[in-house]
Amino acid sequence: MMATILAALALPGDTLVRAQAPAAQAASRSERTVWYFYRVKWGFQDEFVRLFRKNHYPVLREEMKTGRIKDVRTFVPTYHGDGRADWTFAVVITYRDTAAMMGPSNDAEIVKKLYPDAAAFAREEQRRFEILDAHWDVPLNELDMETTAK
Repeated sequence: MMATILAALALPGDTLVRAQAPAAQAASRSERTVWYFYRVKWGFQDEFVRLFRKNHYPVLREEMKTGRIKDVRTFVPTYHGDGRADWTFAVVITYRDTAAMMGPSNDAEIVKKLYPDAAAFAREEQRRFEILDAHWDVPLNELDMETTAK
């Protein structure tokens, strides 16, 4: 049961990233960057950030210790935007390389180690996704303007 829940609540982008082949690659760097966007339902932003910080961010930090992830940064917009509210929370993850980005993660073992109460973790992660209006992943393909065909 826990494995099913964890699979459904997989780290942002794991499934999507594996399904996409990069259209362009940076010639000078092997690292890969992915933006993960979330649009949280109105009134639930603080709860979402609290749950992300409590349950998901520590997993990402553990992956940084293994070298799979080089950097994790989070963002919120300064203003509400133009009324469409495209996103209210974003995570930028820089992976070591394409293999690290697309390959299997060690998330299930990390979660087991960090969260001995698996049921509570699963409930809180389910809640984190219940309060979303939308979520999408954007693996970026850097174009080197100096070497790209003109």
